[in-house]
Amino acid sequence: MLTNKQTEQIKEELDNSQNPIFFFDDDPDGLCAFLLFYRYKKEGHGFVVKTHPKLDVRSAPKIEEYDADKVFVLDVALLDQDFIDASRVPVIWIDHHGPYERNKVKYFNPRLAKKDANIPTTYMCYQVVQQDLWIAMIGCIADYYMPDFIDEFKKKYPDLIDDQKSIGDIYFKSKVGTLIKIFSFCLKGKTSDVMKCMKVLTRIESPYEILNQETPRGKFIFKRYEKIKKSYDDLFKSAMKEFCKGKLLVFTYSDDKMSFTGDLANELLYKFPDKIIIVGRKKDDDVRMSIRSKDTLIPPLLEKSLSGLEGYGGGHEYACGANVKERDFKEFVERIINNID
Repeated sequence: MLTNKQTEQIKEELDNSQNPIFFFDDDPDGLCAFLLFYRYKKEGHGFVVKTHPKLDVRSAPKIEEYDADKVFVLDVALLDQDFIDASRVPVIWIDHHGPYERNKVKYFNPRLAKKDANIPTTYMCYQVVQQDLWIAMIGCIADYYMPDFIDEFKKKYPDLIDDQKSIGDIYFKSKVGTLIKIFSFCLKGKTSDVMKCMKVLTRIESPYEILNQETPRGKFIFKRYEKIKKSYDDLFKSAMKEFCKGKLLVFTYSDDKMSFTGDLANELLYKFPDKIIIVGRKKDDDVRMSIRSKDTLIPPLLEKSLSGLEGYGGGHEYACGANVKERDFKEFVERIINNID
């Protein structure tokens, strides 16, 4: 987590900005981090980073286009130096991947002090703004992190967790879990649809406004969730029938519109905690994957298995993303099997 000094530094950067621009990762942790900052500041512009796991110079023109006076990069695994160099305003990067060495950026990452400090970006942003507890909870549980404000949350929203105690059970058996999927599905599909959802979420006053469809805003978010959930449920049913080879469960599908790899991999790991899960989406001659495990470190496994292949991968100890050419996917899977200790 952030130190008190770091929290104060970030808050000062946020308070002293007039027209900030926020770039955030396209998962619930990234979305919740953005929402916490935007709802606190009530100024600026937000953009989802969908250019693989990094933010590069291709996004830099937005800074001048929106006349931003400060850039906040939230939960983005890789921030290219060329993006930083192209920015004429301060860049503040808050993240929990890596860490990496960059110049001319104010970098806040708990892994700089402790290598295995996997603190969600949402949690750090909540440390700064101290508001919207329910959004902070969604982002933390979505990143498999039990926050220290769990008791406070239970008192305020007892029905959203019920008697669930483990992170997995909260994620997949409670209303908090439903909200995680709602937030995740808000990031699916056309950019214009995603932007509409983002705008609505900045104005939602409570989780019940969505869950109980109490307002037109809540109904809009929930209806879109229900529509997308049909596609997700069909894929999940297919994945549950997939053949498991030893410790590996592999499921692939073809879709050029929406990616559910992370959502599917998380739920499959909950169902099969003794497996290494690989969910791949075939698109443009690539297989774009989410890989999950409970106890097998994925990054070294990825590094060995990708050697010599046209592809890349990385992420956290037990949750990674990867990409290989479709022609190499079978070889990649065989290497994963052979490299499992």
